[in-house]
Amino acid sequence: MKALYATLLVVIIDQVTKLYIKGFALPFLKFNHDGLPYAHSISVIGDFFRITFVENPGMAFGIEINPVTKLLVSVFSIIASMGLFYYLYSVRNQSFSLRLSLALILGGAVGNLIDRVFYGVLYEYAPLFYGRVVDFFDFNFFDIRIFGRPYERFPIFNIADSAVTVGVLLMIIFYKKHQEESDAELAAEQGIDNTITTESQVILPDVETQQELPELQNQTVDPVFDSPAEKEVVVSIPGAQSELPCKEHNI
Repeated sequence: MKALYATLLVVIIDQVTKLYIKGFALPFLKFNHDGLPYAHSISVIGDFFRITFVENPGMAFGIEINPVTKLLVSVFSIIASMGLFYYLYSVRNQSFSLRLSLALILGGAVGNLIDRVFYGVLYEYAPLFYGRVVDFFDFNFFDIRIFGRPYERFPIFNIADSAVTVGVLLMIIFYKKHQEESDAELAAEQGIDNTITTESQVILPDVETQQELPELQNQTVDPVFDSPAEKEVVVSIPGAQSELPCKEHNI
């Protein structure tokens, strides 16, 4: 399960960058980091790439949802993360590209899940499961429209979103290889099942043979000598009414 190191690395980098952008305090160490003011931007590459602190209260790309739906999204994220972890374990013997892609997707899911579940409580602005996801990567590619909503800049995202995107791209790139591995594994399993089925078959005598078995059991079978060194000879005994056949053995 070495691929889980990638998951752990994604979660750590994602949370460290989010805490740095948003700010945090450690009262027992008397440490306080203020972070960026909300909606504040820092230019990295002119107007093309900026660090802009925003929080996503809904789903991806800032889609607004009601409180009930938000709770369902948080619960679904937990179930989906558990399902991804189980699937990653089930393919632990397959190619590294498949395991890496799943590990990146799992890391991104867990990273954003921490925001949704715990940030509202940690920053004291919402109950459990109602936190907002911290985003900060701000790129100016082109004007786009997603789900009917216009964007003058590409939607702001974070490390977790990037990990999910890279993981999905890896799965698409290596899809043919992963499919061949799955087919080979399925064929191997079917071959084992057929072998077990064949070896477990018992050949039973037919009905006529079963009816003859009692008669054969009641018959006395004389020894049969099949050796080439054995041959039948006739011994004549004076005074006997018949000649007796017997076997001659070459020793």
